[in-house]
Amino acid sequence: MLKDITMGQFFPGDSLVHRLDPRTKLIMVILYIAALFTAKSYVSYLVMAAFLIISVRISTIKFKMLFKGLKPLIIVIAFTAILNLFFTTGEHVIFEVWRIKLTWEGVRTAAFMLVRLVMLIMGTFLLTYTTSPISLTDGLERLLNPLKKIKVPVHELAMMMSIAMRFIPTLVEETDKIMSAQKARGADFETGSIFQRAKALLPVMVPLFISAFRRADELAIAMESRCYHGGEGRTRMNVLRMEKRDWITLLVGVLVLALVIVLNILGL
Repeated sequence: MLKDITMGQFFPGDSLVHRLDPRTKLIMVILYIAALFTAKSYVSYLVMAAFLIISVRISTIKFKMLFKGLKPLIIVIAFTAILNLFFTTGEHVIFEVWRIKLTWEGVRTAAFMLVRLVMLIMGTFLLTYTTSPISLTDGLERLLNPLKKIKVPVHELAMMMSIAMRFIPTLVEETDKIMSAQKARGADFETGSIFQRAKALLPVMVPLFISAFRRADELAIAMESRCYHGGEGRTRMNVLRMEKRDWITLLVGVLVLALVIVLNILGL
């Protein structure tokens, strides 16, 4: 299961999506999420699915990598769908047992919520798969630059988010090593009740937290030894520039959002 966690990983490539400005990709993700949560009908969901499939094909990222990233979140997705399935009120009742009622409206809402969460996770994962942490930090900082006028530490916030995303694969790998070492000493993480499994994870969590704090301390020392002092006066080797392909991509994103809104207005 730990090996299926792909959040924060970057897969280098030379596709059109990889070459886009990170600011373009961040804005496209925002437009994509807005359109996804605006969608209310089967047609609008088909439009969003087609947009996601085309984006993935252009990026050359394999679909199995996106589905692999969904595995650790299956329980959360299923739990959300079940809540919408049994706690959505409606007039067309399928069956009712005690206070538990299943309606066609609940089935429709649960199906839409399930598809929405899957597409949301796959779309956001595509951003991290095709954008390096450094580019993502630079793009986020440039987008949030106007907030500097009200004394918001934009550079520090962008740096913290980038470091957090960057160290997710590292911590997953460290967890896997600690679990393997504990298994070699006779630890059992796969049998027993859920409480016994949670208790068995205690010998893993303690060294993992110690390792995380040690890595954070080493990173801070490394940044200080290189005279890092924040974003003030900082230069960049690669200066971000919006090109024609970026503006065309943003136009496509706006058109997709507008199409979903029109479909909702028309009731299609």
